[in-house]
Amino acid sequence: MTDQAVRCYRHPDRETGIRCSRCERPICPECMINASVGFHCPECVREGRRAAQAAEPRTVAGGPVAGDPRLVTKILIGLNLLVFLLAQVEGRSFVTALGLFTPCYVPGSVQCGVAGGPGEWYRLVSSMFLHQEFAHIAFNMLSLWWIGGPLETLLGRARYTALYLIAGLGGSALVVLLAPDTLTLGASGAIYGLFGATAVFVKRLRMDMRPVLVLLGLNLLFTFTWGGISWQAHIGGLVVGVIIAVAMAYAPRSRRALVQWGTCAAMLVAVAVTVWAGVANISA
Repeated sequence: MTDQAVRCYRHPDRETGIRCSRCERPICPECMINASVGFHCPECVREGRRAAQAAEPRTVAGGPVAGDPRLVTKILIGLNLLVFLLAQVEGRSFVTALGLFTPCYVPGSVQCGVAGGPGEWYRLVSSMFLHQEFAHIAFNMLSLWWIGGPLETLLGRARYTALYLIAGLGGSALVVLLAPDTLTLGASGAIYGLFGATAVFVKRLRMDMRPVLVLLGLNLLFTFTWGGISWQAHIGGLVVGVIIAVAMAYAPRSRRALVQWGTCAAMLVAVAVTVWAGVANISA
């Protein structure tokens, strides 16, 4: 009786004398993948990659640990400072071109806000990076460094970026809905989103809540007692930031990515609906 020919487990029509050095399954030249010792089959290579990914260090929220845990915060500060310098050089026209307002801010102007013409929707984002006063940008950038840096370390770059931008959009959306006639600018909505997220993670990590609650309380006091401050942007950013942070902090490990990114998507939908409602109210 002759021995049965050994055939590749993935291609039964091909005879082979090579086996995977890990699982011992026969493999043909097409299926052979070089390894440190011998050859591996495609399935063993995929399993090895999954195991390596699972072993990678992760943040509290499940994001990959970055080499520079504050890179995004530095980039955001740089963008805000760059736009601030441009505003100082270009003057009022630059602020009016990028600031947030819904109806025409200047009657007869070609700049007609979010609700004008085809809609200048970019203002919802551009206003988040626009500052005009030195005190305003100094407070926001110091807050971004002190609050944002530790949060980026806890969340990872992608989740932190999503939190910052969506919280900022939440602040812009509430301005469109409740204060459409006011020229609004600044990163405060996003910053308040970071304040809210910090409170959530302090609770999640079972740290002392009192310092962050005192800081948040003082900022809310200033929001409602000082003139020239858009409380709508602050509250909108705070609410969105808290909701996203709860999903980031408490999502079950088995469905963590689905819950976290699903919540971010839901907040974007809520922002879009709020902006639509504000524009529809102006247009009515």
